[in-house]
Amino acid sequence: MTSDVFGTFDEQVRTRLSELQSIAQSGGLDEAVEAMVHSIRNGGVLQAFGTGHSQAFAMEIAGRAGGLIPTHAIALRDTVLKGRRPASDLQGGLLERDSNIADELWGLHELHPEDVFLIASNSGVNGSIVGIALRAKEKGHKVIAVTSLEHTKAVTPKHPSGKRLAEIADVVIDNLAPFGDATVTLGGGEDGAQGVLAGAVSSITAAYIAQLLTLGTAARIQEEGETPPLYLSANIPGGDEHNDALKARYGERIGSMA
Repeated sequence: MTSDVFGTFDEQVRTRLSELQSIAQSGGLDEAVEAMVHSIRNGGVLQAFGTGHSQAFAMEIAGRAGGLIPTHAIALRDTVLKGRRPASDLQGGLLERDSNIADELWGLHELHPEDVFLIASNSGVNGSIVGIALRAKEKGHKVIAVTSLEHTKAVTPKHPSGKRLAEIADVVIDNLAPFGDATVTLGGGEDGAQGVLAGAVSSITAAYIAQLLTLGTAARIQEEGETPPLYLSANIPGGDEHNDALKARYGERIGSMA
């Protein structure tokens, strides 16, 4: 039984990753890559944002080995670490659903006109996600969305605007997760008992998309005769020196220099 569910989940994941690879190879990510390249070439920073499990997407985009240096992750916890909110505000999902939190987050970071926003949300309807997307568009930034089109079309927006992330973004990338995210049914049977769902895939597909976008952007910069600004692992000789030299160009725009 256990091996069966492992195999089912493996198939669910592999099928989606294979489809994403096909989309990328056929040019389906080109518009997003071009926006990212244009931002970097013009001194911009790639601003990544996600809440809940979608924070993992932002972590794949910003500040990791093999990733692009002009990147920065915006997080709800910034309202505590850089703002004046108590840590208790981070408990539960209230901030994630707060449509006004975007204004608060916006004032905590140094943002330039050339910056591009990469926003991930499986549902694409929570107040903070939609609020940041709307604020970015209002300020003239390009917005790239990573979301489940199947899920977002099936739920009601929670932002006062009545909009979904996918309806705001300049570029929309489907993470191919199903409604509810989980992919494997456990239990159920001839007695009529209803099975339960497990095996969520949105974090896996979003991370894969983040790496495809990073690779595509770095490859395009290299094809144009320049060296892409990429992080080396801080855990290899010379990594810190390499990273610090490039990070100095952006200073606090990409976070602490410590």
